[in-house]
Amino acid sequence: MSSPLSLDALRVLDAIDTKGSFASAAESLYKVPSALTYTMSRLEDELDVKLFDRGGQRAVLTQAGLLVLEQGREILKATLRLEEAVKQLSTGWESSLVLAKDTVISEDVLLNIIGEFTELGQQVSLSILDESLGGGWDALHSARADIALGVTKDLPKGEYHLKRIGEIEFVFVISSTHPLANSSTDNTIISSETLLKYPSIVVADTSVTLAQRSSGIFDSRQVIRVRSMQSKIKAQSLGLGVGFIPKHLITSELESGALLIRQTQVARPNQTIYMAWKKDAEGNALNWFIDRLSQADWGLDSN
Repeated sequence: MSSPLSLDALRVLDAIDTKGSFASAAESLYKVPSALTYTMSRLEDELDVKLFDRGGQRAVLTQAGLLVLEQGREILKATLRLEEAVKQLSTGWESSLVLAKDTVISEDVLLNIIGEFTELGQQVSLSILDESLGGGWDALHSARADIALGVTKDLPKGEYHLKRIGEIEFVFVISSTHPLANSSTDNTIISSETLLKYPSIVVADTSVTLAQRSSGIFDSRQVIRVRSMQSKIKAQSLGLGVGFIPKHLITSELESGALLIRQTQVARPNQTIYMAWKKDAEGNALNWFIDRLSQADWGLDSN
């Protein structure tokens, strides 16, 4: 059974409320006033409710009429969005795009690029996923994301394109309030036995479907796992533990002395990171982001 709440009836009701009268609404819709009166009367009959109080000099919306108007406008907006999305899709622009960003790279750079994209005026919904370790690969593998930023080369390949972003320098840091701050200097090499006395802060793998992995873990008295590199930086700045952090993410903390670089017997080599996307993926928004992200300066110590 068809609903009496047709799009035409909702447009008429919206126009009457916006223009203030049946006559003005009819003029804006290029119809005669009698056509609008018929449409509203028929809608009232089919809904079996009065939408207008016609007791005064001009028709006034009843509570039921206000409800239909309010909800009807949401339907009209959704219909317009759907029409625009269909037209946009036919021109090669996707309706949505998901970017999975590893927390070892700067969010500011990505947000600035997204700002540039919004100036294009394309109605593409964008989502950012924060991932860690194998999480970026997992997001691509499970189709949770269209582009993964900050992945390494040691997980799925073959069906993906890879574009080098840069190389991350990891440094071992401690808080200026940590016990090791008073017992070590820049030239002190902290032994593995000494590290056993303190908790280590570790970023947990956000993979859902692929096997989870570990990175930068060394023997310690206790492991504290956090969700992102930003949480790790905060935890180590508070002196909760120690560990390796990408140097480019803690420039201000190092300059202020909140975090101190120390040498250890445990080594953490530099790590090359990449942008990845599926080889069979298509779309104007995808291509735009691949091109722009490839040119971005991610502020890494070694590009």
